[in-house]
Amino acid sequence: MKLINVGFGNIVSGDRVIAIVSPDSAPIKRIVQESKEKGLLIDATCGRRTRAVIITDSDHVILSAIQTETIAGRAEPKDEVIVREEETDDEE
Repeated sequence: MKLINVGFGNIVSGDRVIAIVSPDSAPIKRIVQESKEKGLLIDATCGRRTRAVIITDSDHVILSAIQTETIAGRAEPKDEVIVREEETDDEE
C-alpha cells in the first residue's frame, strides 16, 4: 500500500486517490460543498488555506494546504524519480 503525506502529519492511501486538483474552479468548489453536506469531507489543512483537493474512489474529498504539484511529486513511485535523476546526470 502506497501512502502519501498531504501535510502536517496527515497521510492518505495512494491506492485510493483518483485525482489531485486545484480548489479554485467553481465545479471543484461545488464538489467540496456537496461532500461537506454528505459528511464525506476530510479537512487536513490544520486551519490553513486550501491549496489542493484530493478526490478518492470512496467519494471522500480531502482538503490539503500543500500544493497539488508537491502532493503529485510525493505520489510518484521512487523508481521513476531515480530514473529522472539518472537522465539529468547523463546530459551534463
